[in-house]
Amino acid sequence: MDFSFTEDQELFRKTIRDFAEKYIAPRADEIEEKKRIPEDIINEMAKMGLLGLTISPDYGGMGADPILATIATEEIARADLSVATAVYYLLNAGWPVILERHGTKEAKEEVLPKVAKGEYFFGIASTESGGGSDVANIKTTMVRKNGKLIVNGEKMYISGVREVLERGGGFVTPVKTDPSLGHRGITTIYFPLKGVKGITPTYVEDMGREGLSTGGFSIEDVEIPEHYIIGEWNKGFYYVMEGFNYARILVSAACVGAAEKVLEIGMEYIKQRTAFGRPIGKFEGIQFQLADDYTKLEMMKFLVHRAAWMLKEHYEKNRFTVSELNKAIAMAKLYAPPTSVDIIRDVMIWHGAYGYTKEGKIERALRGVFSYAIGAEGAVNIMRIILGRELLGKEFIPYK
Repeated sequence: MDFSFTEDQELFRKTIRDFAEKYIAPRADEIEEKKRIPEDIINEMAKMGLLGLTISPDYGGMGADPILATIATEEIARADLSVATAVYYLLNAGWPVILERHGTKEAKEEVLPKVAKGEYFFGIASTESGGGSDVANIKTTMVRKNGKLIVNGEKMYISGVREVLERGGGFVTPVKTDPSLGHRGITTIYFPLKGVKGITPTYVEDMGREGLSTGGFSIEDVEIPEHYIIGEWNKGFYYVMEGFNYARILVSAACVGAAEKVLEIGMEYIKQRTAFGRPIGKFEGIQFQLADDYTKLEMMKFLVHRAAWMLKEHYEKNRFTVSELNKAIAMAKLYAPPTSVDIIRDVMIWHGAYGYTKEGKIERALRGVFSYAIGAEGAVNIMRIILGRELLGKEFIPYK
């Protein structure tokens, strides 16, 4: 297998790196301090086509494949180590794919061009206050009534609540349409917030990724049009899982980008910092740790890039089964977030007391990627359950 990038892919990486270093990196402190991504950065990302990267040209996007989406995520994460900007981008890159692949023509024409222009924010609202990983047991319900869809419930720990309320847009959202059927009774919808009656938002303050809001919203008798249904009635669980596969590749890529940049910072530091009359990079204790961390970083890249390549081949040629995709993507998501945490922690320790300060800026990367080690887009133990199921068979799922 050859996972080397083509000339066009390398040119794309350079273009995004130049863009990110020009527009995002100089504003990283501002993003962290003001706890929001500046409007002009969002506008520039839209002009570059990043916010419509995976949306087809039919709806104003670039029609890029998962490999290019992964490259862009890595480069944006390198520029803003908090990964807030990368998360803003990757949500708008990953989840519109599900609306375009399975949504109605009316919804696609209404929503996707505005996402591509940066006017709308687009994300995922699956998590509820009772838990995030157990999508099959969500409590939010939806019924049909007088030609409308009526939704009731609550969503919590959702990225981008403030952004959707301010800008417009919405979320791919699973809801229960037949509670007696478990995961076979879930329907997926496009769910907007701005200007919608019956929505009460709440916000939480996360330890990292502070440039992007996290919050929730209660839903009381909210009416949405029927054309916001994504795919078939009661088949929504599978569309959400498809979306998570794309999203897990991209969040793993954000972990790669942040860890790679931090390791580069660390290597420069241990060449310059002296102790006991020599650069600390000359001590075997640090060299051995660097060797291990670099190897882990390359393993992360391999798993993430292979998963992106397999998803591309699946979409374009139906080359891999869903089971093969599930295994490849689960391995990437299982390995990348905790490994990036380990690499960043090591570099912080190399920096000594300075590494523990906010002035050092490395700690913001640790706070950012830790959200994915905890469980955003799927906890590490969920990835292990997926792998166990695919390796041993569905009869070994530890739940019904």
